[in-house]
Formats: sequence, C-alpha cells, structure tokens
Amino acid sequence: MVIGGLQKFSLIDYPHKISAIIFTIGCNFRCPFCHNPELVNPKLYPEKIPEKDVFEFLKNRRKKLDAVVITGGEPSLHKDLYQFISKIKSMGFLVKLDTNGTNPHILSKLIKDNLLDYLAMDIKGSLDKYEEIAGIKVNLENIKESVKIILDIDKSQGTKDILNKKTNLEYLNKKVNANTKVNADIKVNINKKIQYEFRTTVLPKFHDKNEIHKIGKLVSGAKLFILQKFYPTKTLDLEFLKESQFSNNQMLKFKRILENYVQKCLIRWK
Repeated sequence: MVIGGLQKFSLIDYPHKISAIIFTIGCNFRCPFCHNPELVNPKLYPEKIPEKDVFEFLKNRRKKLDAVVITGGEPSLHKDLYQFISKIKSMGFLVKLDTNGTNPHILSKLIKDNLLDYLAMDIKGSLDKYEEIAGIKVNLENIKESVKIILDIDKSQGTKDILNKKTNLEYLNKKVNANTKVNADIKVNINKKIQYEFRTTVLPKFHDKNEIHKIGKLVSGAKLFILQKFYPTKTLDLEFLKESQFSNNQMLKFKRILENYVQKCLIRWK
C-alpha cells in the first residue's frame, strides 16, 4: 500500500468507535472540490509512510483503538488492499473502507470474505452528471454495480452463516502474509452485520433538487444516506475556493427529499 497519512486518533470517522485513519495516495477521480488534494495531485503527494511503521503503531494500540478507517485518495486502486485489510483484521480491529465505487470486484470480494465491518461509498451525483463532477470519464456500470453490491448486503446477511472464532482465525491465517501470526487470544472482529452508508458532498454548482431526486433513486432502499455540506477551505481546483455553499435550510430540504428514497438520511455539517 502507498500510504500518505496516518491520523492516530478519531472519534468521528467510524461511528461510535475510536479509530485511527490511514490515508492512501492516489485517486482515479479529479473532483474539483476534493478536500484532500495532496492525495490526488501527484505534484502534491506527501512523503510515503512505510507499511511497517503503520503496523507497528497498530500493534501498540491494541485494546486502545476499536477500528481502522482506510480512506484516500481511492484505496481500491491499490492491488494489495485485500492483503492489507486482512492483516489489520488479524490484529483484532474493526475495518471501515471509504471508496468511490469504481472497483466493484474488490468490494464484492472483501464483503464475501467478511473483511469489512463498515463501508462508505461516495455518490458524486446522478449518473448523468458523474463525469462532469468526477472530472474524468467514468465507467458508470462499475458505479451501478458497486451500489447494487452494497444494497445487497442486507439481503445476503439474512442467510449468511457466520464463521466461529476458531474458523475465523484459521481463515485469516491463510489470507495474511506467512510472516504474520494471528494470536488466538485476540478477538477477531468479524461482525454479523456490515454497516454501510452512501454519501454525497453537495454544492450549488453541481446539485439541485432534481439532482437529489436522481441520487435518491440511484440508492433507493439504502439504510443510511449522508449529506455532506461543502466547505471551500481546501480544494483540488483552487477556483473552487470561490464556490458558494448551500444554506442550512437548503440542506434540510435536500434531506427531506432523500427521506422519500432511503430509510435514514443525516446531514454531516462538518
């Protein structure tokens, strides 16, 4: 994994859990309002953090941290993401993955193999506007497939047998690097239910009530949708520092629209 940042403590990035956040370098989108430009623009890439340093930190934080959040950039671009998450799970941490949904195959595999506890997918906008917002050509079939995979989590979990602790340990021993040992005394956090959210950062340049309706239809039936307010404090495209943001009242109107499509909609103000 190419890691550009490690936030050692967070109370907000994994709901109701104490977490650390790992930031991967590189993204296949170029959203102009992106608030992590240093992880997207190669000219701004930070100094890489060695994987061994990350795992040494996590080793020392067992029983102090509940979870690890993997974000970016776009983590699913990294070919060793599966192995990386396997190692973290073997240490007893819950894992949350943030993704733009462009690589449904890896999402499906991670879900199938019980390696995720929380999954957050960014929905940039309606399918009609995806390429305009993402700033590149987008395989919309991959976006739709990722949405379907996540929505199907609820269906599949109703009948899925959950591996017992011993089986989990044996399974993870096969998946992690041969040099990584799984301590049988460590609790392996494989939840019976994978939590998930869809989320959209909204700003007047790209979104209006019709767009919100289209987004709602795209993720219809979802358990949780998060509306995120745009703040022009740090952006990939510096011109977007001049962009306006929606009023709190307009955000509440969007929330009410989405409540017609999803089970629960929240606003993330910060």
